[in-house]
Amino acid sequence: MKGVMIQGTASDVGKSLIVTALCRMFANEGVRVVPFKSQNMSNNSYVTKDGKEIGRAQGIQAEAAKIEADVWMNPILLKPRSDQDAEIVFLGRALKTLSGRRYRETFYEKGLDVIRESLEQLKKQYELVVIEGAGSPVEINLKDRELVNMKVAELANLPVVLVADIDRGGVFASIVGTLELLDPQERQRVVGVIINKFRGDISLFEDGIQWLEKKTGIPVLGVLPYVENHMIDAEDSLSLNDQFSNKKKGNLDIAVLHLPFISNYTDFEPFLYEEDVSIRWVKHSSELGNPDAVIIPGTKSTLHDLNTLRDIGLDHLISSHIESGGYVIGICGGYQILCEEIIDEAGSDTGIQNRKEIGLGYIPGSTVFHQEKETKRVTGEYHEDTGFQVNHRVEGYEIHLGKTVLHQEGCSFLRLENGTKEGYFGKNGQIIGTYLHHLFHNDEWRNQWLNMIRKSKGLPNKEVISISDFKDKRYDAIAANMKKHLDFDLLKDKIHQWGSI
Repeated sequence: MKGVMIQGTASDVGKSLIVTALCRMFANEGVRVVPFKSQNMSNNSYVTKDGKEIGRAQGIQAEAAKIEADVWMNPILLKPRSDQDAEIVFLGRALKTLSGRRYRETFYEKGLDVIRESLEQLKKQYELVVIEGAGSPVEINLKDRELVNMKVAELANLPVVLVADIDRGGVFASIVGTLELLDPQERQRVVGVIINKFRGDISLFEDGIQWLEKKTGIPVLGVLPYVENHMIDAEDSLSLNDQFSNKKKGNLDIAVLHLPFISNYTDFEPFLYEEDVSIRWVKHSSELGNPDAVIIPGTKSTLHDLNTLRDIGLDHLISSHIESGGYVIGICGGYQILCEEIIDEAGSDTGIQNRKEIGLGYIPGSTVFHQEKETKRVTGEYHEDTGFQVNHRVEGYEIHLGKTVLHQEGCSFLRLENGTKEGYFGKNGQIIGTYLHHLFHNDEWRNQWLNMIRKSKGLPNKEVISISDFKDKRYDAIAANMKKHLDFDLLKDKIHQWGSI
């Protein structure tokens, strides 16, 4: 199997988007292409068809490659639970929680083994792999036991393309400095450079390209333009911050609480398609203002983030928001936070068994944390308690440790395919809680919820905006745009001139 590895001079230079576009470009040429990232650190995850958990970026890249995602595309996922610790998801299942030091000391050989195994599994099914690195390949303090950059290129025996972000400034120093810090054998793998997020007249940068190629002896394969609101799910919140900040102001103001350990924040990207919706992050109580709706998202550390909301006074502001008729919806950890009580029975959220906390109390229910995590795709329909048309299909996925039990009847949100009641629907939809990630990617539901808010403001209803098909078209559009600014033929030559795994 041939392939290429995309590494970057830093985080958020655009590696994930470039890998996504390359997967679609090769797939459109009839190549059986597959994405791969050995180790991902993100609380933004994707549930595979068989209920396994991988990094969100690799799930999206698989969609772009026109294939079904599986765990071999991202065998190790690290989900931060504090500033020091992260949950290790190994081949799609939660394994244990370790500090960064313990992980480096005890997991390196196990990590190498599963990376080799994953590459062998992918080799059986695909012709070409596009591998994504992480951060920078020259983090000197981490290089001796790294599992995600040049060590992976060595294991796969593939060439490397280095990506730099010109929008940040310092692009020449970042490229030359990265190359200078690579070992000689590592530097020999770098067959090209891509400069990303360029704004303005490309002719003004031609001298810069010539200087780089002369200085490094490595061709610049392309200078890619800055893509506003590319609508491809983000791997980390840096990218999503840019998309939210670039969203035009609309009649509906939706505030999403940016919890310290927020997870699956791509749940809210569909609002970027709604012209009359303004969506924004809120990190501090001074930023909340008077939104029409507040969304409390998922979190990798529910009790920590609940106490953070209290510490900064957002709990009182949410209470005032509800009392004044504002809408609130909690997704996964946000659902748990809205409940009356949270019990960490297994110590799986805090590390302290049987720790209890009083929740915000707007949903009449208790959440108990157990040891085993649930990860599954689910399908259901509106529950009759909502008063909505009950045969309307809703799809999503669940990733959670806690289980929530409501203390009253007649307030369920959904009925799942297996007959189970799911979530909370109260005050005619003013307060909703659910474990379903991807909820707002259901076009009919998103429209229904927004129309409830529009009606409360005396605004006319809007028609459903379908984003389901648009996303696939967006993969083609991103690929076509990149192809215009990338020497794709030269890149393919570099790939085919190299050996294969």
